[in-house]
Amino acid sequence: MKKYVYFFGGGTADGDGTMKDLLGGKGAGLAEMSRTGVPVPPGFTITTEVCNLYFENDGKVPEEVDRQMREALAKLEEMMGQ
Repeated sequence: MKKYVYFFGGGTADGDGTMKDLLGGKGAGLAEMSRTGVPVPPGFTITTEVCNLYFENDGKVPEEVDRQMREALAKLEEMMGQ
């Protein structure tokens, strides 16, 4: 299964600062800061390729992307005590 959603927060991250092409500059920066212990609020980055998938699927988010986003939201809610 291809990864489209990269979580960061709590001193860990799925991505890192070298992944600018995939996560964009801000996403890669947030992942790197979280990995190195900089206190950033938890969150997730949706990969840049999801934009292309969205347009290729007539303006619909592919099912796998939706599933990964829901998982990331659940993890975020858990970390935030929601």
